[in-house]
Amino acid sequence: MRRFAIIGHRAQSSGKLPLNDLAGAAGRMDVLIRALMASLMTSHGFRKDTEIILHLWGGPGPKRRLKIVGSEVRGIHAEERSVAGQIAKVLREPVPPIGSWIKRSDGIYDSGGSIEETLRDWESSTIIALDANAERLWLENSVIPMKSNPLSVDYEAENGQTNGIDIGFILSDDQALDLSGINRVAKRSIGQKWLQGHIAIGICHFLIDEGVALNL
Repeated sequence: MRRFAIIGHRAQSSGKLPLNDLAGAAGRMDVLIRALMASLMTSHGFRKDTEIILHLWGGPGPKRRLKIVGSEVRGIHAEERSVAGQIAKVLREPVPPIGSWIKRSDGIYDSGGSIEETLRDWESSTIIALDANAERLWLENSVIPMKSNPLSVDYEAENGQTNGIDIGFILSDDQALDLSGINRVAKRSIGQKWLQGHIAIGICHFLIDEGVALNL
């Protein structure tokens, strides 16, 4: 299973989402939407072995988490406004209690809480925080195979299961990510330049899709 968590420090967590100002009044919700699309969508559909949790910390009200599960989601199209429309429906609802996931629609779940709760949900996963200043995500002598050998494979069409690596990636919006005091998280880099979240997610998918040996 591939898991992604992106922190939206200013992302709106409740109320009427301003669909015409996602980058401004919505608190850089556009960054989170692009991350969602990069994590779940391929050119022909959804990745069945992937989920993403959007952390909405900008208020009003308590922090909120939205989990979108690739194997279940319906009604989302490869267009930012379509994704924003689905998020807007959830934001009109009260924030659920911490630790309780409420299904809002197919593949979209709603909960309260912060990154600590997400890490508890991911207790069986290897957790990587992307940090340009850390050591590389791949091993020193790694090569890109001449033939794809995915580290995570979707077998849903055959038996409803996924197989392979269970890894969770944490990344942030345009603000620095502070994980001080949080255990179980290894920092890894995909390069010296700080990249936009959706590009970083695409690189992580590429490494796993091709079977590059990772530095975990």
